[in-house]
Amino acid sequence: MREWEVNLTPEQFLARFTTWARRVLPGAKELLTELRGRYRLAALSNSNELHWERNTHELRIIELFEFAMSSHEVGLCKPHPDIYKVAIDRANVSSPDAIVFFDDVAANVEAARSAGMRAHQVRGVDELRACVIREQLL
Repeated sequence: MREWEVNLTPEQFLARFTTWARRVLPGAKELLTELRGRYRLAALSNSNELHWERNTHELRIIELFEFAMSSHEVGLCKPHPDIYKVAIDRANVSSPDAIVFFDDVAANVEAARSAGMRAHQVRGVDELRACVIREQLL
C-alpha cells in the first residue's frame, strides 16, 4: 500500500473496500420494477468478487434483474468486445439490436454499439428514466 500512500493494513483496506457500494441509487428500484413487467432486465457489471458478493447478498441488487453478469466471473471487463458477445449469448436474443444497453461510461457505450446493441450513455436515474422514455420503453 506504500505506492498509493494508503495508511491501512491489507485487512483494513479490504474491509473498507468491501463496503464501497453503499446503496442502490434513489429511484433505481422503482424504475426497474416498472420495466420488469414489460421487459427482460439484465445487468453487465465491471465488478470484483468482494463487491459482487455484497451486491448479491446484502444490498440484493441482483434480484432486480432476470440475470446478471460480472466481469470477474467471465474474465473480461467492459469495454472489451468479447464481454458483449458473452452477454448477447446469455441473453438469448434473436439479434443484438434487441438489447438496449445503458452505461455511464462512453467507451462502454461505444463498445456495446459496435457489438450491435442499441446503447446510450446516461448518468444517474433521472437521465436513465428520460432515455427510457425517449426509447419509448415506458
